[in-house]
Parts: sequence; C-alpha cells; structure tokens
Amino acid sequence: MRHRCAGRKLGRNASHRKAMFRNMAVSLIRTLRSEEGAVGAPRVAGRIVTTVAKAKELRPFVEKLVTMGRKGWAITASAAQYRTTAERGSDEWKQWRDSDAGRNWVRVTAPALALRRRAFSALRDEEAVDILFNELAERFSGRNGGYTRIVRMPVVRLGDAGQQAMIEFVGSRDRVNKSSSR
Repeated sequence: MRHRCAGRKLGRNASHRKAMFRNMAVSLIRTLRSEEGAVGAPRVAGRIVTTVAKAKELRPFVEKLVTMGRKGWAITASAAQYRTTAERGSDEWKQWRDSDAGRNWVRVTAPALALRRRAFSALRDEEAVDILFNELAERFSGRNGGYTRIVRMPVVRLGDAGQQAMIEFVGSRDRVNKSSSR
C-alpha cells in the first residue's frame, strides 16, 4: 500500500528525478530572459510543455524556489539603507566595510545570501538564480503563492499518447473572465 507516500516516481530513480526537476525548473526560469528570434528561443516566455504528471510534480518545486527568491529580494531591499556607493576595493569602501554601517549591511543581508545559496544548490545554474531573485521576486512581490499555472493541452504526444500540459508563470497573458450581463 502507498499510504502517506507523497510524490510520483515517474519511472525514474531518485537522482534521475531530482536532475529532471532541476533541468525543467531551469528551463522554465531561463525562458524569461531569452531573446526573441534567437536560435532555440521559446515561443512564449515563462512557459514550457511537458506531461501532466511531470508538471504537477514540478509545480511545488518551482513555487518553493520563487518563495525563496521573494524572501531574498525583500531582505535585500530592506538592506539598501546600509549600502555604500563607493567602489569596491577603494579606501572609502574599506572604511565603510569596517564601520558599523558595513557590519549592519552584512548582518542584514546574510539571510538573503543563505537563500541564494540554497536556491543555487537546488538549481545549479547561476543565471536562473539571478532571474529568480531579481525579476521573478519583484514580479511576484505582492502575491503569496500560486506563482505557476498548469494548462492541459488538447493534443496527446505522438508515440506514446502522453497527455501534454503547459506549466507557466501567472501574471502575464492572463485571460480576463467576461462577466455575463444577465
């Protein structure tokens, strides 16, 4: 019996599943920064096509990463009051670093750095972490969860008739429900 056994195995062992989710999450996040018309560029930014089962398993993985990015972005924004404008390595910067403001900046930004390192250990891609902590965190700053959407596609995959689905970030290209005037 599979009581209290959360998650799908998807026909893979644990390390293969982890690598697959890591690659799918990086692909989903990196589509936000790709240039239009480039070779291999996605048709729509912030969207990938996969199977329904994989999309359902990928969703909590990505949502936890976006939440980490939001928390790190908020911490970094609150630490701006301690930041210096001096160039790194200059005498003015060294003086700031040894002052109370420099120590306060390090103390306040330490949790954000820890969150970035946790996100990097989950994704292993520096560009994806940068997109996560800058673009996605700012985009979803006022939203508490529900950052992704799974849309089932009406066609099945050729070869094995697997049910296809799109997983995408919400907020752009959202349809507005038309209210009926009864």
